[in-house]
Amino acid sequence: MALAIRFHDQLADRHVSSLREEVLAGFAATPKAIAPKFFYDRRGSELFEAICLQPEYYPTRTEEAILRRAAGEIAELAGPGAELIEFGSGASRKVRLLLEAMRPRRYLGIDISEDFLRASTHRLAADYPWLDVHALCADFCQDLALPRAFRCERPLAFFPGSSIGNFTPAQAQQFLARVYALLPAGGGLLVGVDLVKERATLERAYNDAAGVTAAFNLNLLERIRRELDSDIDPRAFEHRAWFNAAQSRIEMHLVSRQAQEVRIEGRCFRFARGESLHSENSYKYSLASFAALARSVGFDNQAHWVDPARLFSVHYLRRPG
Repeated sequence: MALAIRFHDQLADRHVSSLREEVLAGFAATPKAIAPKFFYDRRGSELFEAICLQPEYYPTRTEEAILRRAAGEIAELAGPGAELIEFGSGASRKVRLLLEAMRPRRYLGIDISEDFLRASTHRLAADYPWLDVHALCADFCQDLALPRAFRCERPLAFFPGSSIGNFTPAQAQQFLARVYALLPAGGGLLVGVDLVKERATLERAYNDAAGVTAAFNLNLLERIRRELDSDIDPRAFEHRAWFNAAQSRIEMHLVSRQAQEVRIEGRCFRFARGESLHSENSYKYSLASFAALARSVGFDNQAHWVDPARLFSVHYLRRPG
């Protein structure tokens, strides 16, 4: 019989206040921008899972293939008895490959979207009745505390999906430093990292023919209209994404179709025609540049795996000791 989900909440009632504060600050900034973590309400999480199924979006299937091939080696590196912590758990598909190879006693899924987190961890508990499943609703872009059960000897943290690319390199360094501080000596971090490649492949992945990524991007405005006091009209904006080679990143923007004024929480914000709200970056790394980033916060680079086409990589980092 599956164990009941042990749910931990470090966001409580801060969801709306955080959204309000960051939206108002982001719309007032020059240029206008907002953090991509706000994509992930329930609808946004569902749309992201649909993005992962699009033929143009290579990261998900490529990372899954790497994990399927490397799962045994990863389990050996983690060692017997390692407990598994997943940042940005989403639908928790990829982690199943690790659960089956490692057979950990406990699993902790961490996500900012409470509804999606509860649904995905309940599915895991039903499918793996031997597993003690925990869920932590938290913003891992900020400091967080692990539940006591996961302050163990050698946990393995898992950060899949090239989500680390959503951070600037400085923010990625800060995130890695926070994970390093959470782990005991000998603890590991398994992280998916998208690799630099030709522009056409990258831009197709963020401009799928079915328009799912566009719907995902525009859902951010739907969320603002739904959760805040706002008259913003998503139909007055369009999705655009392109590769910024100088910064080695895909940029996603919501571009105003016309000169307009939008009201949010009693404040007015003007958009010129063609002005954008910068909604996401996805940085791309070389193997060497990501290894250097990990070393800069103290991690040892234990192993990495790439697919035959060298589209994507998975890195096993360890805190020394």
